[in-house]
Amino acid sequence: MAAIVLVDDHVLLRTGLSGLIKSLGHTVIFEADNGEDFCKKLNEKQLPAIVILDINMPLMDGYQTCRWLKTNYPEIKVLALSMYDNESAIINMLRAGAKGYVLKDSDPIILKAALHDLEHKGYYYSEFVSGKLIHAINHLDETDALQNSIQLNEREKEFLKYSCTELTYKEIAAKMLVSPRTIDGYRDTLFEKLTIKTRVGLAVYAIKIGLIDVSKTQY
Repeated sequence: MAAIVLVDDHVLLRTGLSGLIKSLGHTVIFEADNGEDFCKKLNEKQLPAIVILDINMPLMDGYQTCRWLKTNYPEIKVLALSMYDNESAIINMLRAGAKGYVLKDSDPIILKAALHDLEHKGYYYSEFVSGKLIHAINHLDETDALQNSIQLNEREKEFLKYSCTELTYKEIAAKMLVSPRTIDGYRDTLFEKLTIKTRVGLAVYAIKIGLIDVSKTQY
């Protein structure tokens, strides 16, 4: 069973979650209120296998904490646990290095499955974030074959970059000085070219082929 750390600024939720995790047979090493508190408490002599990380926290949020872990302790797996079910939150946490994403209102069975998969497979996928998406984030060294197999023009590449932001399609159109209908055309063409169905998929593809440098991304 895994050694786990909980990072969430909601004490009641964290306490309940700690009890649930222990009932599943795992060990909770410690709990932290936010990323800054977590960094102070982390002991190199007793590193967790998994960090369950909230996104919206004071002082040092989930995105910042996840990037810090990816840089300093890449062997520690991050499971994002959040109320946010929007594409931007998912994309940003995966880009930051999270290996799984679970909603706070999920059934305990989902958390059990997520912890099992993180421990034994190294990642967790759900209806929301497929294993392919997580693998795409974590295997950026496969870019050459992808770049050679699919040809994108400069406007499509520009649109892909904007797809990795929190801008709406209408706002992307304004940035690119084209009509929203033209943006819809770029999107639909890329969906067909790349065999992708969602904006999350477009963003992950952009990261995978190197259009976005995840190490320099600011949130």
